[in-house]
Amino acid sequence: MSQVEEKLGGPCITVGDHVNTDVVIPGRYLVSIDPVELAKHAFEPLGEEFQQRLYKSRVLVAGRNFGCGSAREQAATCLIGAGVKAVVAASFARVFFRNAINTGLVAVQCPELVDDITDGDEIFIDLTAGKISAKGKTYGFSAYPENMQRILDAGGLMPFVAGKLKEEQRQAQ
Repeated sequence: MSQVEEKLGGPCITVGDHVNTDVVIPGRYLVSIDPVELAKHAFEPLGEEFQQRLYKSRVLVAGRNFGCGSAREQAATCLIGAGVKAVVAASFARVFFRNAINTGLVAVQCPELVDDITDGDEIFIDLTAGKISAKGKTYGFSAYPENMQRILDAGGLMPFVAGKLKEEQRQAQ
């Protein structure tokens, strides 16, 4: 059974191009792996007002090269802890994109949407149909490859692997 809603979304918050992982979660907080604890410091360099808006948002919309910088997995998990269900960006740094999938955070590349969206807009993502609805428009995006979709459906890489191991043990009995 899928851990990810087929259609997810809600109000969004926006950031620009080249937002690096040091902005998403400053390095001094990497001693924790708890998503809720990390979320308290998500986007701290952008100020308390931004953080308050982040907690009210279900989708983060970003420009180009979102998540560049270091390969910290906590950049994805802190967003999950803040209640963000998905990140939609014009493009992603490869490591962030894969960390998002591996932690169960939906990450969708849709450059056409980014310029049309402002803070607070409602965005709904239909993973099965490969469409995003916002402001009365529909935007398409490429579906995940099957192997990545299975990881996302399981809730991330660790639950996916745990499920595979349980299945292997069950078959071995």
